[in-house]
Amino acid sequence: MGEFDLIERYFKRPGHQADVGIGDDCAIWTPRAGHQLAISTDMLVEGRHFLSTVDPARLGHKSLAVNLSDLAACGATPKVFLLSLAMPRADEAWLAGFSQGLFALADAHGCELIGGDTTQGPLNISITVMGEVPAQQAILRSGAKAGDDLYVSGHLGDARLALEAFRGQISLPQAVWEATRLRMETPTPRVALGQALRGVATAMADISDGLLGDLGHILRASQVGARIDWPASQGLLAASATWPCPETLAMTCVLTGGDDYELVFTAPASARLAVQAAAAASGTRITRMGQITAERQLTVLHAHGHAMAHHLRSFDHFA
Repeated sequence: MGEFDLIERYFKRPGHQADVGIGDDCAIWTPRAGHQLAISTDMLVEGRHFLSTVDPARLGHKSLAVNLSDLAACGATPKVFLLSLAMPRADEAWLAGFSQGLFALADAHGCELIGGDTTQGPLNISITVMGEVPAQQAILRSGAKAGDDLYVSGHLGDARLALEAFRGQISLPQAVWEATRLRMETPTPRVALGQALRGVATAMADISDGLLGDLGHILRASQVGARIDWPASQGLLAASATWPCPETLAMTCVLTGGDDYELVFTAPASARLAVQAAAAASGTRITRMGQITAERQLTVLHAHGHAMAHHLRSFDHFA
């Protein structure tokens, strides 16, 4: 099967968002009046971001989910995306599964594939997603203020727990293993929550490389610090509800795990009811886990408010 047969069979579909979609040298898309473009790109490389044994439908889902999560962090609405795909060979069974997972998530968010590129090479998936946000309403990393509450969506750390099991570092009961693996391979982008937090959250980022690292981006951009309440955060590891995870491992997974694709955000204490309303409207669990401080340092507090000594670091692609 040739390159253009591959595109026609697995990736070309009738368009609704774009003025011109797949088939021309450029796609053309016109955002709505009064809106700004929100654009993000992510690359997934076999052996670095996913294992060779991953189900192709799950990989298709995750490839788009990690990009949608970036739009969620800005409060944007997904509209269109570009896919660049390198693969060792045109494996039709793999392509069928990958495209099915990709388009299932795309359709759920009304996000349309409008172009891209394919070539032969080591398995590498790059997606550029575009959305729109009402002018001047994007939620950035730079707006956190001292005294703001600190929140996260969903659960944290389960993907890292699955990775530790993959590496043979721990042994998990079968049900826990399957649940954590599902979290790692099919994250849920919190698009509805991001949109609901426009005008409420003061700063936001998605958690792709671990909470401490991604919160750190907010703190640097906003020139503030933060205190994390560890006792309030322990329940963030979903697996701990059914498996007695050692506290040291739980802390590593929750605070530095990565691959969570949840949202970490800040909001004034006076906006607590509005935050709860946004969570309810989007059907998303949230946890208030700390506070923003004027002192530009990140502190993790244990019971009785004592600062914990730790040497935890989030994921770094070049470390």
